[in-house]
Amino acid sequence: MNSWLYLSAEDFARSDATDLARACVHFWQDDTTVCRGLLEEAAAAFQHSAVQLIVPMEMCSWLLTEPWPNKRRPGLQALAFAVEEQLADDLDALHIAVGPMDAQRRYPLWVTHKQRFTTLLNQLQALGLHIACVRVDADMLPREQACAARCNGRWLVGGALDLRLALSDHDFKAVKAELPVDLIELPGDPLNMLLSASGREAINLLQGPFRPAAHALPWRDICVSLGLTFALALGFIHGRSSYLESQAARLYALSEERFKMLYPGETGTQELSTQLRGLQQRGAAPADGHMARLAHLTEQVIGASSVDVQRLEWREHGGWALTITASSFAELEQLRERGEQSALPITVGNARQQGNRVQALLTLEDVL
Repeated sequence: MNSWLYLSAEDFARSDATDLARACVHFWQDDTTVCRGLLEEAAAAFQHSAVQLIVPMEMCSWLLTEPWPNKRRPGLQALAFAVEEQLADDLDALHIAVGPMDAQRRYPLWVTHKQRFTTLLNQLQALGLHIACVRVDADMLPREQACAARCNGRWLVGGALDLRLALSDHDFKAVKAELPVDLIELPGDPLNMLLSASGREAINLLQGPFRPAAHALPWRDICVSLGLTFALALGFIHGRSSYLESQAARLYALSEERFKMLYPGETGTQELSTQLRGLQQRGAAPADGHMARLAHLTEQVIGASSVDVQRLEWREHGGWALTITASSFAELEQLRERGEQSALPITVGNARQQGNRVQALLTLEDVL
């Protein structure tokens, strides 16, 4: 929601020594009732808001350049020299704000006294008002048509016209005959409805040296965020590293246990992988170890049949467990008989029909 502050013409028109403590202003927010009061009251109401400032036409002068000869937008200095003959003061003492080029390739200009404008902005800032933009009231009439509106005790003339005027009632009657016949007098709408709704295309006077400084990046917040992110990442890496180290230690301990199970006569005098590789290269295999018994089971019992091994698992307190499939229950019985003949303590259980095959669990008991 926009916050609007309108400086009254009677207090801010021509006096360079405006008493801000007594100056009357109008202030409101979008779609709210206009309040009339002192600047201090407006500052209290808009303490945490960006303020759209409207100054009276009497503080500024309106100029329109001749059609510009090329499409390239000229610099401020070139535009100032183009209208220098129409200015009463030295260029260095004036502040010029430029609007967009119109259909006839002309540039509209607002001219105000630089030092007075600076003093006004500093005084408003000292009251705690954050001025986001500054517009002139006569520049805020609807652009679709030539129009006039009675505002703040006098007449504003502009809109689609090539001029901007602020006239008393008497002066307006005197020049009305010279204005276009299609000039529309806007109804006496509330001040906020007239200016808030019609001022979007008005020229912002905060240009050049008065342009608001770009907000500096919040380096402190950025550094804190980066520090927290780095700390979280470091903590995650440390936690993951600790987890992987514990898992590696667990797997190594399990490998040692399996090694001792397969090679009960060997002692761990060197690194486990090196020791295992050396035993394999020497052809060392436990003659009566678990692997030898498994190889014996495969050669003497399972290899002589059409049984398929689906899964092989070593159980520390149960021995080898093999999930097998056979062509029939009779073949499972033959498998059990071959185990007895080979002096292997096997059991066949959990047999069930699965399609055209029979699935069962073959267990080679641990007797070592």
